[in-house]
Amino acid sequence: MIPLPTPSVAALAAYDPGHDLATLRGTAGPRGLVELGSNENAFGPCEAALAILRDSSAADLLRYPDPHCHFLKAALANHHGVVATEVVVGNGSHELLMLLAQAYAGTGDEVLYSQFGFAVYAVAANSVGATGVTAPALPAEHDTAPRGHDLEALAAALSSRTRLVYLANPNNPTGTAFAVHTFAKFMAAVPAHVLVVVDEAYIEYADYPAAASVTACREDFANLVVTRTFSKIHALAGLRIGYAIAHPGVVATLDRLRETFNINAPAQSAAMAALADAAHVDACRIRNRHQRQALAAALRGLGLHVPDSHGNFVLVDFGGGARQAAQVEQSLLDQGVVVRPMRGYGLAQCLRITVGTETEQSRLLEALRVALA
Repeated sequence: MIPLPTPSVAALAAYDPGHDLATLRGTAGPRGLVELGSNENAFGPCEAALAILRDSSAADLLRYPDPHCHFLKAALANHHGVVATEVVVGNGSHELLMLLAQAYAGTGDEVLYSQFGFAVYAVAANSVGATGVTAPALPAEHDTAPRGHDLEALAAALSSRTRLVYLANPNNPTGTAFAVHTFAKFMAAVPAHVLVVVDEAYIEYADYPAAASVTACREDFANLVVTRTFSKIHALAGLRIGYAIAHPGVVATLDRLRETFNINAPAQSAAMAALADAAHVDACRIRNRHQRQALAAALRGLGLHVPDSHGNFVLVDFGGGARQAAQVEQSLLDQGVVVRPMRGYGLAQCLRITVGTETEQSRLLEALRVALA
């Protein structure tokens, strides 16, 4: 016999990353894998960040990193026009999303999020014994945000037990986004003691002015937290760097909970270099838009339903139900092309496909034609 975990942890389902890519890479054929399942930036990090990693010395490895991330926090504060006490850095934004639930919710509380929202929100709520409440999403036939966040439905789902709200803008996996003025109206309906977390992991990919960051709303709503990551447009997913912008009191709380040395030294330096290279970010946004449009057009040409996306991915609805999507996904995998199944999101008839390079997308379409045949 071994000691038993708490009931909430015992009942917890771990976050599902989709596939065991490390094993798949080792068993791939001569053509290798085309990895289009994790929404990574296929165009890679900026040269300045790569140079820092190449030039890392023994001292960067044998010494503990700065536990407070002073220089990185200062750079982030300057970038966003806030003060350093309003910034907290995490081992990816995933860590911060989990810590926010740990700090602000517990048994008897409710954590609110949208149907088809990022899976980590439910994991965070369940991990602390809180009750996850799912508000219905917009209908699949919606003109501008099919299956996206319905902010009116979210406001209606608030209760006296709500302590935390998770939103994503743009949302993964639907690729939908909401406007800042619509969000501000929602915030006005949220009690001041309820913390609202907006996950902006994909905001740099959003097509403006349809979608923009809600950070400016913090001037009116002290209970707003905005999370960002270096894993997407900055292409540093392997280094695990995320951050949140929040009221200094919220930041101080998260600082007490996070691991002391949660960001390694080379990652801190590479993140600062990536943040300073605005030209690379702009180039990635433009290339992503071009490739996303080409991918969506090609998929629609195969008779598939592909709503517009504000991210670096598209959600493909196969229409024929869960069995068809599963068969297509397995056929793609057999041909060395990895995409993301959506069963865990309640979208079993869909697959999510990351925007890739022209070569990667050509191979995807080649494999997809075989799968559909």
